[in-house]
Amino acid sequence: MLKNLSIVHLYRNSLFGEIPSVVEALNLVELDVAENNLTGKIPNDFGKLIKLTWLNLFMNKFLGEIPQSIGHLPSLKGFSIFKNKFSGTIPADFGLHSKLEIFHIAMNNFKGRLPKNLCYHGKLQNLSVYENHLSGELPKSLGNCSSLVEVKIYKNEFYGKIPSGLFWSKNLVFFMISHNKFIGEIPQHLSSNVSLFDISYNKFYGRIPIGVSSWTNVIEFKASKNFLNGTFPQELTNLPKLDTLLLDQNQLKGSLPNDIISWKSLVTLNLSQNQLKGQIPISIGHLPSLSVLDLSENRFSGEIPSIPPRITNLNLSSNFLTGRVPSEFENSAFDRSFLNNSGLCADTPKLSLTLCNFGLQKSTKSSQWSLGLIISLIVVIFLLVLFASFMIIKLYNKRKQALENSWKFISFQRLSFTESNIVSSLTEQNIIGSGGFGTVYRVPVDGLAYVAVKKITSNRKLRQKLVASFRAEVKILSNIRHRNIVKLLCCIYNEDSMMLVYEYLEHRSLDKWLHNKNESSNMSGSAQHVVLDWPKRLRIAIGIAHGLCYMHHDCSPPIVHRDIKTSNILLDSQFNAKVADFGLARMLIKAGQSNTMSAVIGSFGYMAPEYVQTTKVNEKIDVFSFGVILLELATGKEATYGDEYSSLVEWSWRHVHEGSNIEELLDKDFVEQSYLDEMCCIFKLGIMCTATLPSSRPSMKEVLHILLRSEGGIVFGERNVIVGEYDDAPFLKNSKNRDSRRLKVRCQSWLQGAISTSNIGSVVAVLSSTNNNIEQLVATITPPIQPLLDSARINSYEILEVEYADNE
Repeated sequence: MLKNLSIVHLYRNSLFGEIPSVVEALNLVELDVAENNLTGKIPNDFGKLIKLTWLNLFMNKFLGEIPQSIGHLPSLKGFSIFKNKFSGTIPADFGLHSKLEIFHIAMNNFKGRLPKNLCYHGKLQNLSVYENHLSGELPKSLGNCSSLVEVKIYKNEFYGKIPSGLFWSKNLVFFMISHNKFIGEIPQHLSSNVSLFDISYNKFYGRIPIGVSSWTNVIEFKASKNFLNGTFPQELTNLPKLDTLLLDQNQLKGSLPNDIISWKSLVTLNLSQNQLKGQIPISIGHLPSLSVLDLSENRFSGEIPSIPPRITNLNLSSNFLTGRVPSEFENSAFDRSFLNNSGLCADTPKLSLTLCNFGLQKSTKSSQWSLGLIISLIVVIFLLVLFASFMIIKLYNKRKQALENSWKFISFQRLSFTESNIVSSLTEQNIIGSGGFGTVYRVPVDGLAYVAVKKITSNRKLRQKLVASFRAEVKILSNIRHRNIVKLLCCIYNEDSMMLVYEYLEHRSLDKWLHNKNESSNMSGSAQHVVLDWPKRLRIAIGIAHGLCYMHHDCSPPIVHRDIKTSNILLDSQFNAKVADFGLARMLIKAGQSNTMSAVIGSFGYMAPEYVQTTKVNEKIDVFSFGVILLELATGKEATYGDEYSSLVEWSWRHVHEGSNIEELLDKDFVEQSYLDEMCCIFKLGIMCTATLPSSRPSMKEVLHILLRSEGGIVFGERNVIVGEYDDAPFLKNSKNRDSRRLKVRCQSWLQGAISTSNIGSVVAVLSSTNNNIEQLVATITPPIQPLLDSARINSYEILEVEYADNE
C-alpha cells in the first residue's frame, strides 16, 4: 500500500526521530514534514523519487550534507530545507535536470558556491540562501533569470559584482543581499516591481544615481555601511511609497532638501554617520508617519525645528545644533538624543545639557554697570582703529614707493625690453593662467611680440630663503638650451616678488587642444580650425620625450621636473612641443622646504605612487607623468578620468588586466586604420611608463628610442631591437600580430589544489613534486602577467625574475 503513496503532509506536528533510510514509496509526488523535531540525515534513497515535485523539510533538526542524487531529481520544483543544521556544499547539478521554482536553504551551515544552473530552465522564483557561509561570486546565469521574484542571500560571504540584468529582472519584488562583500555602483534603474531593496553592509560605492526617482514602488531602501558618496540626491524625494530609508555610515555630503515633505508614508529615517550639513529642514516636522529619526554624527547646525511628539526614537547627537531643545522632548526618554551639541540648552538637567536660564538673575543685577563699561570700551577701540589705519596707509605708501625703485634685472641674452616694461604690464587683463606657483601674464614687447611672465607666489618664510638662492638657481636654468624646452629669457625680483620671463608660444598649452579647452579668442584665425590629429599628437609626444631625455641624461646633475602635465606642455605655431616650468619645483624646494610631500608640487592623476607615499624622488616620477600624457594622447581622455577615487591610469590598467581590446580604448575621433598600430603602440608605452614600481618603468632615453622607432614604423616589423634591458617589441606589438616569443616568469607561489596543463589555458607550468610549489612558469606573451596567473588559480605569488626567451 505504501508503494502507491503519492502525497505525504505531516507538517506542524510533534514528530521526532529519523526518516527511514529505505524509501519504498517510490511514487511520492509531495513530501512535507516541516515544523517538527526530526533529526538525522536526508536518506540517499530520496534520489530514487523521480516523481517528487515538492520536498519540504524546513524547521527541523536535520544535519549532514544534501545527497548528490537530490540534484538529479527530474521533477523537483520546490526544495525547502531552511532552519536546520545542514552543512557541506550544495550539489552542483541543482536546477539542471528539473524546472526548479523554489530553492530555500536558508539558516543552515552550507559553504562553497551557489550552483550555476539554478535557473537553467527559467522557472526559478524564490532564491533564499540567507544566513549560511556561502562564498564566491553569484552565477552569471542569474542575470538572465527573469522569473525571479525573491532574492534573499543576505548574511553570507559572497563578493564581486552583481550579475548584469539581475537588478532589472522584470518580476523581482524582494532584493535582499546585505552583510556580504559585494562591490559596484547602485544601478540607475530597478525592476518596476521591487518593493524591498536592501544592500546594507557591503562595499558599494559612488553616488546614489538620479535614476532612483524611477523606483516608484520601493517601500524599503536600505544601504547602510557602504562607501556611497556625493550629495544627498533630490530624486529620493520622488518615492511616494517609501516607508524605510537607511543610508547611515556612508560618506554623503550636502544638505537635506525641503522636498522630503513628500514622504507621506515614511516611518524610519536613518542618515547618521555621514557628512551632511546645513539646517534640519522644517518640513521634517510635517511627515505624518515618522516615528524613528536618526541624524546623529553629522554636521547639522542651527536650531531644532518643530518635531512631532509621536516620534518614539530620536537621535540628533554629535552635531552643531544650537538653541533650546523643544519642551516635548525634555524628559528622561530622550536623555541621550541631544548629546555633544555644545550650542544646545534645556530647561531640565535630565538631558545633560547647559541649562537655558542659568546665570540669568546674576546677569540682570549687573546689567547697568556692564552697559557703561561696554560703551567706554567701544569708544576707546574706535579711536585706536582710526589711528592704526592712518599709520598703515602711511607706511604702505612709503613702502610702495621704495619697492618701485628696487627691482633687480638679470638677463641671459640680449633683450629689447627692461624691467619697467614688464612690471607696468602686469595687469589683470593680461593674465592668461594661474597655478600652484603663481600667476602667468602675456606681456607685449616690441610692438607685436609677446613674452610670458610667471610671477612666483610664496609666503614670507619661504621668500626669505628663496631670494638668497634665486640668482644662482636661475643661472643654472638659463644655461639650458634645447629646442623642446621653453627658453628662459631673464628674471626680475625684489624683496617681495620674483618673476621669470619666458618666450611666449602662441598655441599655448597642450591641454587646451587635447581636451577642447582652447579659447578661440586667444587663438589666431587659422589656429581655430586646426585639428590635433594623430600625426601631430605623435610629434608632440616625441618632442616632450626629447626635452625630458635632455634634462635627465644630458644635464649634470640630472634635473627632475616634478610636475609634468599637459598644461605644462606648450606648443609653438608648428605644434612642436616645449616643456615649461622645468626646474621651478626644484628651485622652490631647494630654497628651504624639505624634500617631502609637504614640499611636493604635483597634480592629481599625474603623480607617481612613490612620489605621494614616500620621500624618494628621481627621474622615474617624470617617466610616470609622461606615461599619463601618452595615455591622454592615445585615448583623448583627461588624466582625472574616472570617479573621485580613480584616474586615467587606473582605468587603463584595469582594462589591460581584464584583457579588453585596446582598439576600443583609443580616441574614437582619430582611430584610422593607417594610425591604429601607432596608437596601440603609444597606449602600451603609456602602460609601461605608469608601472607601479619605479624600477619597472623605462628611462626617458629608452622611451625616446621606442617613440622614434614607432614613428618610423620599425617597431612593428620583424626585427628584434633591444633597447637597454627592455625588449619592447613583443609588448608593443598589436595583439593581432603577436609573435611566437615567450615570457619566462620565475616566481614562488601556492596553488589552491592540484593543477594540470589542461585547465591552465595559455600557461604551461613546470611543477616540483613537493607541496605543489611552483618553480617556474612559462607563459605566452600576453602582458600583463596577472591575468595569466589568475587563470591558473594562483591565489598569492611573488615574482622573482622576469625575462624574455625564445620558444624551445
